[in-house]
Amino acid sequence: MSDVQASKDKLVSDFKAVVADTEELLKLTAGQAGDKVADVRGRLSEKLANAKYKMQDLEAAVVQKTKAAARATDDYVHDNPWKSVGIAAGVGFLLGLLVNRR
Repeated sequence: MSDVQASKDKLVSDFKAVVADTEELLKLTAGQAGDKVADVRGRLSEKLANAKYKMQDLEAAVVQKTKAAARATDDYVHDNPWKSVGIAAGVGFLLGLLVNRR
């Protein structure tokens, strides 16, 4: 997994944790009285709903791009089977050299 993908996964995981914590905070403050608390809870609920919606859109876009990349790779392998085998063998050979050096 690349560093970029690991960073994205960590960001998504952290964001989901923040959403869960915010939802828990909203539940715990449900019994609090006062106009200010109610106003803050209302704004926080709205922003949380928007954030969840945006996260779902982002996840859908990532899934769509991943499927497109997989389709393109599959098409390439079907169109160029021997080239693909050669590339895979070369990568395997290089990885074998790197592993044996350690």
